[in-house]
Amino acid sequence: MNESILYLECGSGISGDMTVAALLDLGADREVLVQALKSLPLSGYSIEIKDVYKSGIRACDFNVILDEEYENHDHDMKYLHENASINSIYKCNSASYDCLHNSDTHADDPNHDPHGHAHDSHDYMHDTHNHTHGSHDHTHGSHDHAHGTYDHTHDTHDHMHDAHNTHGHMHDTHGHTHSARNLQDIIRIIRAGKLNAAAADLAVRIFEIVAKAEARVHGKGINEVHFPEVGAVDSIVDIVAAAVCLDNLHPDQVVVSTLTEGCGQIRCQHGLIPVPVPAVTAIAEMENLPLRLTDIQGELVTPTGAAIAAAVRTKEKLPEQFRIRKIGLGAGKRAYATAGVLRAMFIESAIPAAKGDNNKDSEDTVQTADSVLVLETNIDDCSGEALAFTTQQLLAAGALDVFSIPIYMKKNRPAWLLETICDPESRETLEAIIFQNTTTIGIRRQVMQRTRLSRKIVTIETDWGTADIKCCNDGRTTRYFPENDSVSRLAIENKIGFPEMYHLLQTFAENHLAISAL
Repeated sequence: MNESILYLECGSGISGDMTVAALLDLGADREVLVQALKSLPLSGYSIEIKDVYKSGIRACDFNVILDEEYENHDHDMKYLHENASINSIYKCNSASYDCLHNSDTHADDPNHDPHGHAHDSHDYMHDTHNHTHGSHDHTHGSHDHAHGTYDHTHDTHDHMHDAHNTHGHMHDTHGHTHSARNLQDIIRIIRAGKLNAAAADLAVRIFEIVAKAEARVHGKGINEVHFPEVGAVDSIVDIVAAAVCLDNLHPDQVVVSTLTEGCGQIRCQHGLIPVPVPAVTAIAEMENLPLRLTDIQGELVTPTGAAIAAAVRTKEKLPEQFRIRKIGLGAGKRAYATAGVLRAMFIESAIPAAKGDNNKDSEDTVQTADSVLVLETNIDDCSGEALAFTTQQLLAAGALDVFSIPIYMKKNRPAWLLETICDPESRETLEAIIFQNTTTIGIRRQVMQRTRLSRKIVTIETDWGTADIKCCNDGRTTRYFPENDSVSRLAIENKIGFPEMYHLLQTFAENHLAISAL
């Protein structure tokens, strides 16, 4: 069976909302996304999913509608490009006519929102329904309201606000704005949601990439930086949504094209900054992302988009020949002189394997070699409760694994060797947790090489209930391992012992997943 390859074509750039929209259009489950977002201890927004037209092309739009106190002017073209040429920014080619917008084109239009927000007076997600509008498209500033003769699907029927949220400091109140969030705050929000482990890990990885870039740009440690942009409500929603959608689609490989970027300047809270913005150039440098600069005035690649590209990319190049199995288009909201869509495609290689060389690509597809960091420290004067708490905090902050080994130190005192395995980018965050929660005064670290088998987590319906199964391929066979949480839950629900439940789920997966893959 050919592996599934997700290809993100970034000819018009990439942003968080464009990625989510493209993955939804490609087939990611909307209800899974809605439930995942609702499980986060986060308020101050609603979401809207609908079809729009960009340069005459139908695309999906994923819109995070912020409460007034969380407004960040992210789609306000006049604010973003106050000293730029408005005419060059607002040039567009709609489905039925070409138009050139001045900054005051809609000054007398009572329905126009200069911030590019949806014009709904409530904060609920609408039930799916079809609207047939007029005979031409209206592109309103930076947000596309395409009212042509097409199905206008509002798939936003869930309320994402919670005025009585009881999650303590993670709740967004008028007294705690998103500007106060740091990386640990964001990680706690992600880990508190009911996300699949793979989706939560990916979301944390994306935020860590942005956090490291922001720390470098501002000349601070990763734990010293607060993120008014990365910590904003819409950025959290975009990144978590992208991670959930990618986990739902679970491609075998992800290829990301060269990121196409614009030029000029854009406004942020600190003033005008150059395009590409500093965080994007930092991510491109750290993650070895290829960039292509154009003469388009405007920011085509956002830090969130660049971080997503860096976190999900598993292969550098497409197959020399391939077949397209499905296409999804995600719309951007800013109006630049470009198509403004991110195209996502499911493809498979069309190159037949040579005789006697069936495993030629096995090293690329079933094994990955990378580096991890091992942090270790000896502790002889710390309580078991403190060590247990520290372990939980390290795992919640993105550690790959944490374990303790009983040892004897000098003077024959019983002690613990605490070991933490992590990505190099997470070192400062995890070291801070260890220093804060244990009595250690020093942490050793070493880089180690590892080989990882290809793996993915699949959610399946079994005779005993829904279960998550980890599928690992060693190049010869695929092995199936039921996730511990699923086994424990179903063992209790079905009043079956843990070993028996594990065996039943493993056998079910071997019989059904192996057959479905044929």
